[in-house]
Amino acid sequence: QVQLRESGGGLVQAGGSLRLSCAASGRIFSAYTLAWFRQAPGKEREFVAGIRWGTSSIYYTDSVKGRFTISRDNAKNTVYLQMNSLEPEDTAVYYCAAANSVYYSAGRYDYWGQGTQVTVSS
Repeated sequence: QVQLRESGGGLVQAGGSLRLSCAASGRIFSAYTLAWFRQAPGKEREFVAGIRWGTSSIYYTDSVKGRFTISRDNAKNTVYLQMNSLEPEDTAVYYCAAANSVYYSAGRYDYWGQGTQVTVSS
């Protein structure tokens, strides 16, 4: 079992920055991918960024490349999402998720946090 808890969401103006944290507890295997997804009202949950726990391979969706950075702290079992140059289109509930490999579909992830709201005002 893996438990995930997100923090760090909030309200920010366009062009601003936020850093999300995902604290993981339980057994995190080296093959696991920890990922960030987001879901805006009326839209499907979409992949934002992911990091392979054992190799630190990193994956981003195109719309956030160059603006968002995913990283991890092994000692703290925590994954971060640094979000810069935020746009109103980034407004969503952001979720942390874990799966046994690299997937871009939310349905392939077994473990989820409760989500944290990010609101970007124009």
